[in-house]
Amino acid sequence: MPFPPVDEQLALILRGVVDVPAEDDLRKKLERSRKTDKPLTVKVGFDPTAPDLHLGHTVLLTKMRQLQDLGHRVVFLIGDFTAMIGDPTGRSATRVALTRDEVLKNAETYKAQVFKVLDPERTEVRFNSEWIDQLGTTGTIELAAKYNVARMMEREDFKTRFATGVSISIHEFLYPLMQGYDSVALDADIELGGTDQLFNLLIGRHLMKEYGKEPQSVLTTPLLEGLDARLVDGAIVGKKMSKSLGNYVGVDEPPLEMFGKLMSITDDLMWRYFDLLSTRPSAELKTLREDVEGGHTNPRDAKVALAGEIVSRYHGEGAGEAARVEWERIFSERQLPSDMPEVTVAAHGEGTLHIAAVLRDASLVESGGEARRMVTQGAVTIDGEKVTALDHGVEVGGPYVIKVGKRRFARVTIV
Repeated sequence: MPFPPVDEQLALILRGVVDVPAEDDLRKKLERSRKTDKPLTVKVGFDPTAPDLHLGHTVLLTKMRQLQDLGHRVVFLIGDFTAMIGDPTGRSATRVALTRDEVLKNAETYKAQVFKVLDPERTEVRFNSEWIDQLGTTGTIELAAKYNVARMMEREDFKTRFATGVSISIHEFLYPLMQGYDSVALDADIELGGTDQLFNLLIGRHLMKEYGKEPQSVLTTPLLEGLDARLVDGAIVGKKMSKSLGNYVGVDEPPLEMFGKLMSITDDLMWRYFDLLSTRPSAELKTLREDVEGGHTNPRDAKVALAGEIVSRYHGEGAGEAARVEWERIFSERQLPSDMPEVTVAAHGEGTLHIAAVLRDASLVESGGEARRMVTQGAVTIDGEKVTALDHGVEVGGPYVIKVGKRRFARVTIV
């Protein structure tokens, strides 16, 4: 299949992109690619520091898929080596290092999840230990000699930590160098990353020149704000989506959970999510927004469309509509879910169990800390009655209909 015209490619590639240093270089590469009928190599690195991907990660993945659909070669690079160093970007302290086993275990879940967005037939999965393990001591010293400390200290996070007396370990300087060396090893034509990665991506450009190669083009995509972001003085303000902050939507979450979380965002944040997550044409999104702002379309209907599109993308055609029907049945008609899980919790000879233990053992929360937080916030009910006391005891028996938050339900029996 021939490559589309360069202007057409650029219009799609640059949609939603924030930084494009040396855009003329990118155009020249696309022109050469089309003339020679040779695809560009697009590199994107992910460090598997946690097992799950969320919608924030898919902003990059969607851009990768667009480049695949244009006919280019995408390398999904798993940073199994660099993850053991830990990316210092945006950190106020040195990261805790992961073991190789932890990294590889997380990498397996990454590979399973990314193909919900990427075309597996057109994706090359690589691990950067392939070439970094081969560098050895001599190669690492030669690599370190190609960049200087003054330039490294221009990074805002390093500068801040140094000024405030917070320790910076020498191995943290190696991280951006190793990430840049990945581009050298792969002969990358383009590297994508979030806006917080711009410094690291530019080091890749620098190192490619140092090794006598054509420097890669660099594109950055926005960081997706979490579910709790709000409009303040005309701008969306909030921390980026993060599992540790609890403001995320995981790509592996059940359809109803995913749909409900997306319905919880503000109307203003909805447009940000449309821009960064939807695959609809820009003209269609512009018309939809004009209809909502003109009072011709209910904002709730637009949000339902967004949630349905995203659920169907990660759970298959029809999943979004099914989630909508179930969500409206539960939240509009105040009914219980039709597919509520049945859970048995062991009492281990006790007559009653504290509510936090029941929630944890029924997998309605991820930790005892979350259980305590949900109880004290008044977000837990048993058979429709709110539970707010941490010492609340649940007797052996049941089944009890337990609800946590707005979307988590289970029919729990204690034996």
